[in-house]
Amino acid sequence: MANSGFQLLGYFLALGGWIGIISTTVLPQWKQSSYAGDAIIMAVGLYEGLWMSCASQSTGQVQCKIFDSLLSLDVHIQTCRALMVISVLMGFIAIIVSVVGMKCTKVGDNNPSTKSKIAISGGSLFLLSGVCTLVAVSWYATQVSYHFFDPNTPINARYEFGPALFVGWAAAILMMLGGSFLCCSCVNEDRRGQQFYRQSQPSTAREDELLSETSFPD
Repeated sequence: MANSGFQLLGYFLALGGWIGIISTTVLPQWKQSSYAGDAIIMAVGLYEGLWMSCASQSTGQVQCKIFDSLLSLDVHIQTCRALMVISVLMGFIAIIVSVVGMKCTKVGDNNPSTKSKIAISGGSLFLLSGVCTLVAVSWYATQVSYHFFDPNTPINARYEFGPALFVGWAAAILMMLGGSFLCCSCVNEDRRGQQFYRQSQPSTAREDELLSETSFPD
């Protein structure tokens, strides 16, 4: 029961992280215009994400424009796009695989060893998905920080971290925690099974020896 609860906790943590990864991928607020310095434009706020750039006016009106060309984008944006899409796909596959491998489900219940290995595979996919998200978000944040402190960047063209980056960091942590819980619960269960088998094996060997030494009278 303890392992089942541990697996469920890891699964729901990873599921919440996967939803956060999808939100991070879609949100345009990966970076937002900075108001540091003397040249401050309070009427318009600029945002940029992986797919579009937006302008938010003080009246509440928001206008967004999707990036026209893929090849004209910076290398880090293209790479972050690919990593986030891969992360979403791996998370989706991990959700399906983990459901099959968890002890609380009846699928493949007749083979516990295979079921445990499937759960470990799902947890590993969750871990990889979280790592991809962490790399993408951290790389994008590094580029934003680099251009912000670059003296050649005009003050009115500087950007700061947007809310989507913080959502991405939180989602990556949840995804990796959930994957770790799934893997650890199954590994501990396998170890206990091996210890039980090793303890029961000598008694079986002694019984075989006694049977082989037993002689029946003619």
